[in-house]
Amino acid sequence: MTQQTNKIWFITGASRGLGRIWTEAALERGDLVAATARELSSIAALKEQYGDRVLILELDVTNPAQVKEVVNKAHEHFGRLDIVLNNAGYPLIGTIEDGSAGDIRALYETNVIGPVSVIQAALPLLRGQGYGHILGTSSNLGHLAMPILGYYCSSKWAFEAIHESLALEVAQFGIKVTIIEPGAYATEFGSDQIPTVFEGNPVYHDFKAKFMEGIKGMERGNPAATPQALFKVVDSENPPLRFNLGSHNLTGLKTAYAERIATWEAWDEVSRSAQ
Repeated sequence: MTQQTNKIWFITGASRGLGRIWTEAALERGDLVAATARELSSIAALKEQYGDRVLILELDVTNPAQVKEVVNKAHEHFGRLDIVLNNAGYPLIGTIEDGSAGDIRALYETNVIGPVSVIQAALPLLRGQGYGHILGTSSNLGHLAMPILGYYCSSKWAFEAIHESLALEVAQFGIKVTIIEPGAYATEFGSDQIPTVFEGNPVYHDFKAKFMEGIKGMERGNPAATPQALFKVVDSENPPLRFNLGSHNLTGLKTAYAERIATWEAWDEVSRSAQ
């Protein structure tokens, strides 16, 4: 079945940051959007501005029963879903030593298990349509690990693996998968609004303070510059599995993978001896 010109989106985390910008940009270009957020009041203005072209829904992605209900409600309301965009997520700040089991579980509930719940709820509907495009907001840190952000990075590495496997499983049903990998952008992440989940061991305080100052001093992209690039991906007949968002990612990725390959090659003789 061929996709319609004007697309219908289902977006989680639509209340702020890139999620809000992408929601508004999709509506501005004439698409229809089921916009979701934990608190309905945070997206109420969308309804006031865009009327019937937007369906606002309260959704906590860590509640699988609610996820299924809301995804089905959006599909029933619009008659189809062309794009399912998992955007809800948050960072966890602290060293590996300092991370508590509770904090790590909560992070994974939102950043990994929540998106999986959305995917699992949407797949039967997309399969029934014979098409659909699942997008997930990851990060350039889905390939690279940094200190102080190790648990957040790990959630994105898991996110990437899940989507790569998913793409191989659902291609047979005409369903496409794309992982959006933003670099540093001028959103809440990397600003003074970063949530520090735990203070941690004082032996890391100076290291963490210097690292966070470096993060806050990074050059950031303009979030408002991202929608047109995203639209080119969703409008493509052959969208990429992975899509870098921003101008700095590729250089860092090339360096990281070159270093990994060099290390594997340097140890290859020892590796082969273990066969």
